[in-house]
Amino acid sequence: MSLLASYTSAVAFRRERFQPAVLAETERILVLLLCLEPGQAIAVHTPGIDLALVVLEGDGMMTVGDREDPISPGAVAVVTAGTARGLRATGRLVALAVASPPPTAADHGAVGRSGRPG
Repeated sequence: MSLLASYTSAVAFRRERFQPAVLAETERILVLLLCLEPGQAIAVHTPGIDLALVVLEGDGMMTVGDREDPISPGAVAVVTAGTARGLRATGRLVALAVASPPPTAADHGAVGRSGRPG
C-alpha cells in the first residue's frame, strides 16, 4: 500500500519539459502526477493502455480521439486503450493520471522526449 498525505509534496516543474512524478506503481497500475508549465504538452499518442486523468490545478486542453476540449480543476477524463490522447497546458497544470496496465516505452514513443509542442 502507498499513502501520500498530499499530492502537493510531489509537485515539481521543469522549464525544458513536463515533469512526471511516479506516486505508485504495481504490475497492473501506474499512478503519476503530471506537472506542466504553460505551453508544455504531452504529444498526441495512441497507447494500448487505459487512462484516467483528473485535473487538480491549472488549465489546459485535452485531446481525446478527434476532439480537443478545455480542462480545468475538477475535470475528469477516462480514455480507453487504443484511443488517441494528448495534453497541453495553457496555464500551470497539475493532473493526476492513472494508467492500466503501466505503459511501456513502445506505448509512448516520442512522448518522453518532447515536452513542448513542436
